Amino acid sequence: METLESSTQKKVAELERMAEVLVTGEQLRLRLHEEKIIKDRRHHLKTYPNCFVAKELIDWLIDHKETSERETAVKLVQKLLDHSIIHHVCDEHKEFKDAKLFYRFRKDDGTFPMDNEVKVFMRGQRLYEKLMNSESKVLQPREEEGVKYERAFIACDFIQWLTQEGEVVTRSDAEQLCRRLLEHGIIQHVSNKHHFVDSNLLYQFRMNFRRRRRLMELLSERSPLLPENYDSPFCLRKQNHDSKATSFLSVSPTKEIKIISAVRRSSMSSSGSSGYFSSSPTLSSSPPVLCNPKSVLKKSVTPDELLTPGAPYLRKTLTVCQFVVCVNGLNVLHVDYKTVSNLILTGPRTIVMEVMEELDL
Repeated sequence: METLESSTQKKVAELERMAEVLVTGEQLRLRLHEEKIIKDRRHHLKTYPNCFVAKELIDWLIDHKETSERETAVKLVQKLLDHSIIHHVCDEHKEFKDAKLFYRFRKDDGTFPMDNEVKVFMRGQRLYEKLMNSESKVLQPREEEGVKYERAFIACDFIQWLTQEGEVVTRSDAEQLCRRLLEHGIIQHVSNKHHFVDSNLLYQFRMNFRRRRRLMELLSERSPLLPENYDSPFCLRKQNHDSKATSFLSVSPTKEIKIISAVRRSSMSSSGSSGYFSSSPTLSSSPPVLCNPKSVLKKSVTPDELLTPGAPYLRKTLTVCQFVVCVNGLNVLHVDYKTVSNLILTGPRTIVMEVMEELDL
């Protein structure tokens, strides 16, 4: 059985991170074009096409709830500059400045560096979009050994589709293309046990290119994969079994977490639906959650104080599953475990989390 070595897995993680930055940057570019933030501008009788003013972009990011602080907004855009997605129009500033300076997306002036890694990524994205827009059933949710996988496909079916669509000439060429896509983190075997082979094995696209990204995700570095067990902060248990909407406090040595528990009834009842919850809000539609440190804890508590015999603290077993909706105002329903974990670990000392629980009917 052929497996990916740890060094290859690390490289794939780096490429996957690069892919997320590229997708996030492209989504932002299209939004800025649509809202006329990017346009031709004049300075000292010279016209600079398709550019934006740094200060105006920071204002726009705050107005659109991408962040609430200018300093954080600057760090977000700096990520795009560091990855050569944007640059100063005259390349005179290597750091992004919150000032009346002109910057431009490299894709708008043809200077985006098209190395082999970027070319493989862009081809993978194009194939994904082509599959999503086609009437074929190659790409769809599939099950294997009781586990459901999104954006999944059978290897030999994908090979056949690539040849039929004229993407490659032979099945051998198609297999080589798929191996490059796997090595660059675009696709993977569903259990990560095999390299790509023309077979009946099940593979999937690692990322949903169409998912709406929030810029705050750029500041969340990916961490090593952790098993999701009952100690996961994203499968919370409430303390009060008698209340249908419980607010409770959780504390660690370095973090204060306020949990806002909300049972949401469906807003679709007028159309005859009896669903428990309203449709999931998008990443851009969730209102900001204000963080009030005074409402979290009266004082800080150390692990030693909690574990001291006779301490005035009651230990409870948590048994009712709840689902994390927002972390500090950022909707995380469609964000992966690792990103949410880092939002908590790298966030401010006071963490505000909104959760959902199922109604007791």
